Amino acid sequence: MSRIILKLSGEALAGSKGTGFDEETVRGVALQVKTLVDKGTQVGVVIGGGNFWRGRTGTEIDRVKSDQIGMLATVMNCIYVSEIFRGEGMLTNILTPFEIGGFTKLFSKDRANKYFERNMVVFFAGGTGHPYFSTDTGVLLRAIEVDADAVLMAKNIDGVYDSDPAKNKNAVRFDRLSIDDVISRNLQVIDMTASILARDNKMPLRIFDLNEKDGIIRAASGDFNGTTITVD
Repeated sequence: MSRIILKLSGEALAGSKGTGFDEETVRGVALQVKTLVDKGTQVGVVIGGGNFWRGRTGTEIDRVKSDQIGMLATVMNCIYVSEIFRGEGMLTNILTPFEIGGFTKLFSKDRANKYFERNMVVFFAGGTGHPYFSTDTGVLLRAIEVDADAVLMAKNIDGVYDSDPAKNKNAVRFDRLSIDDVISRNLQVIDMTASILARDNKMPLRIFDLNEKDGIIRAASGDFNGTTITVD
């Protein structure tokens, strides 16, 4: 694949601390991404904000304001992770769907493509820029807009199961699954809006465990322990 979009869970980046950042984890991600970039793969990155704020954390406040806080959490994550990437010798830029002074650049497809052509890792922060949409929807939207080959989703779990493995010790993991099955069985791998975007725009996904050794590199190659979601 020549261009991928990597979705990182905010909680996964926090490691065992559960909040904030675990630098060792983030640096491990950076080294894997650098391996891909050095081989000529163009990489975009979307990061969730769950290590700081979940969309419904503040149930006592307005949902729109809560979602805006979540969007800003993703910006903080991208600024931090981008700097770790730079420390490992990569060029980066951060794009957002809204203006944030000199912190980021405003997203456009042309600008993103220009950065990709310069071998930069492009961070897409701020979600869609609108409330009521998750970063799952944001990553699918950006992947479709910039003509990515696939979305790689790094999580705290090694793929998609038929039930919650934390509650059911007999839960079965799928190695391969169609997006139609995800939607019809309501497997909640990604939210429904993101699932429909993936289906209608034929954007495949690979779900894997961020903590697996070389998990990102292996997911990019297709030889990985996880779940491939097909859109044929």
